Amino acid sequence: MKNFLPSSFLSKTLKIKIYRNIILPVVVYGCETWSLTMREERRLKVFENRVPRRIFVPKRDEVTGEYRKLHNEELNDQYCSPKIVRVIKSRRMKWAGYVTSIGEKKGVHILLVGKPGGKRALRRPRHIRDDNINM
Repeated sequence: MKNFLPSSFLSKTLKIKIYRNIILPVVVYGCETWSLTMREERRLKVFENRVPRRIFVPKRDEVTGEYRKLHNEELNDQYCSPKIVRVIKSRRMKWAGYVTSIGEKKGVHILLVGKPGGKRALRRPRHIRDDNINM
């Protein structure tokens, strides 16, 4: 999509529809079971700013006549969409609600609520799904 989004042959509304209907679902596929770290959240935010930056090509400055990149605030004014991290967290909460409502005898509920046996390693423990849901 690198060469496709900055293309001048397609309108901006069509590019936004392509982003919402094709690219975004691929990026957040299976996000209900992810355990996001701060690094991954930061990378998703960078991706989220990079795509509209390719759709809305650099603008020409009226004073100097040079092209410049759009700032994040200008991108948000031109293209308002729900933040990708917020979408992931809301989908995760919907999934957790669904799993708790299906019953305790199902395998998915046991995996979500059950406690794994054994001990964690001595190094810093990784986040697990329960930690993310509680946060």
